Amino acid sequence: MYQVVPGGAGGTITDVIPKQKHSKDTRPLVGAGVIGLLLLISAVTAWCYYIASLRKAELLKTQLLDLNKDGYIIRNQGGSIVFWMDFRSGTLDLDSCSKEGEILSCGRTTDRELNFFIETVRPKDTVQCYRVRWEELVPDISVEHAMTYKFAHWYGGAVSAIQHWPISLSGQQAPKPFVTSDIYSNRNEFGGILESYWLSSNATAIKINNSVPFHLGWNDTEKTMYFQARYNDSPFKPNPGEAPCAELSYRVCVGLDVTSIHKYMVRRYFNKPYKVPAKAMFRHPIWSTWALHKTDINQEKLLTYAANIHKHNFNCSHLELDDRYTRRYGEFEFDPAKFPNASAMFQKLKADGFLVSLWIHPFVNYDSENFHTCVERGLFVREPSGQLPALVRWWNGIGGILDFTNPEARDWFSSQLRSLRSRYGVSSFKFDAGETNYLPWKFSTRTPIRDPSFFTRRYTEMAIPYNDRAELRSGYQSQNISCFFRPIDRDSVWGYELGLKSLIPTVLTISILGYQFILPDMIGGNAYLNRTDGDRALPDRELYIRWLELSAFMPSMQFSIPPWEYDNEVVEIARKYTALHQSIVAPRVLELAGEVLDTGDPIIRPLWWIATGDETAYKIDSQFLIGDDLMVAPVLEPGKQERDIYLPAGHWRSYKGERFDIKEPLHLTDYPVDLDEIAYFLWV
Repeated sequence: MYQVVPGGAGGTITDVIPKQKHSKDTRPLVGAGVIGLLLLISAVTAWCYYIASLRKAELLKTQLLDLNKDGYIIRNQGGSIVFWMDFRSGTLDLDSCSKEGEILSCGRTTDRELNFFIETVRPKDTVQCYRVRWEELVPDISVEHAMTYKFAHWYGGAVSAIQHWPISLSGQQAPKPFVTSDIYSNRNEFGGILESYWLSSNATAIKINNSVPFHLGWNDTEKTMYFQARYNDSPFKPNPGEAPCAELSYRVCVGLDVTSIHKYMVRRYFNKPYKVPAKAMFRHPIWSTWALHKTDINQEKLLTYAANIHKHNFNCSHLELDDRYTRRYGEFEFDPAKFPNASAMFQKLKADGFLVSLWIHPFVNYDSENFHTCVERGLFVREPSGQLPALVRWWNGIGGILDFTNPEARDWFSSQLRSLRSRYGVSSFKFDAGETNYLPWKFSTRTPIRDPSFFTRRYTEMAIPYNDRAELRSGYQSQNISCFFRPIDRDSVWGYELGLKSLIPTVLTISILGYQFILPDMIGGNAYLNRTDGDRALPDRELYIRWLELSAFMPSMQFSIPPWEYDNEVVEIARKYTALHQSIVAPRVLELAGEVLDTGDPIIRPLWWIATGDETAYKIDSQFLIGDDLMVAPVLEPGKQERDIYLPAGHWRSYKGERFDIKEPLHLTDYPVDLDEIAYFLWV
């Protein structure tokens, strides 16, 4: 056998001693010893692996976020999971991950290198935020994360043709460009007012960075929204000289309740208006020619319309002369056949106390006298090579669309508007269109833009000189334009698809996206043929009255179909509610409008704004608040003179004088509301 004795620097010294053979009786003991040694090594290895796993698991936690190879979850301060995100574009190689301070970073997926990190940010004691970034290093690979939405109610994103509150997604949709679109013509697209921001009832919010080539999809079966970044098969473009390497970056923030986290996000990420529009816009209704006359408008009809407003004793913020007062689209001169003496007409209207705004748009049709000028001067959006102007089709024909990234195009357009103001005393303009669906799928602009919706932003900037009384229907990062925004045209129907029921969900959505000066389109809808409830050209009488009552509690009112087209009772109801709007609603709205400049908080608010832990309040889409102390519950069903009303806990007085002092929310079932009434409650 061997004897081991201590040695020097050379190690151990061994002396050889003659071996003795093991007897057969000792061999089983040796085998058992070997097995025991192997078991011991296995146990030690397993323990070491377990310790390493614990250390890796600890490494992949940061504050209240747990990261794994396929996604991450976020908990609130109480330990409940409030946010789930899965990675659909790759599986992280966790061995490539490390943690330094508040940053978790990974350098690989299982098949490629990437840059990935999650940084924890604590902006205030009640808010925990996480900056997330997944950047591909290889061109034309898309990045996709999938957010589960089944455990909370979600709000925000974009207006839509079928508008619900909270968001209600149906079917399956592969990720498509999240850009502004005309949803009257394209009812399955995202609407003309949108922001990449969503808010949930469990006090979680997500804001996608503006630099992301963002595409949105969903799967209603899985209750999942797909957040995707890509450049291939997309109108988004990388910056000039950059490789098309997609990056999905966003911030997730968790707060104590839905109202407080939204207030934080609005103050941190949204533009704010810098002024309040003209007070008359809030106090008195706008009167538009569109729904009544469509394009069959002329000088005589406009003067008669104005005279009837006075005849029936209505106030007027301003008259809105809509499409079509020029001979061709893209011209800025009055059609002499329809308006034989435009100057005298404007003088007459001014003498009668009327201000006038004009309908305007970004198109110049090919048959317009201005088309050749715009081509020669390079004022149009161009095809991808930049050599030729791009022709586009819109609802009034074919032509070019002005390139508002081009200073020369902006100056030319602005000069046309200034000329109309100086020649006729035009007070402002209704800026129509501006959505990106009127751009070619592939296009070029004087100043390259990565995000097509930045074209919408540039167009909305043209309204700034006129924002006291201007009106826009599209918006992207445009909250600071400081004018009224209106939803797309409504049909004269009761339902959720661009009808009366869609109005409150749409206004609440626009408000959550940071647009607070809202013009809720024309009372009764636009009376389009085949999209009107009623037995004649006018909207259904009951529908018109209920629409009128609801509009009286919006920031601004707009007539087109006048009440005298019906009967004296409708005229009296209209007088009653324009007076109520002026005396009760407008003072509250103007006070809140002043606060918007500092806070960005909504003027029109959901019920959960004052009932943050109330599950029922999260789902109510037919009631709303003006500020915190005026709750409105209109009738939105045909043939009904009653409705169920949900009163949050508090001290309320109804418009009938009833007093409700309640410590718990209260359901008022079949609360009577006559045809000439709208239910509203004041906090006392």
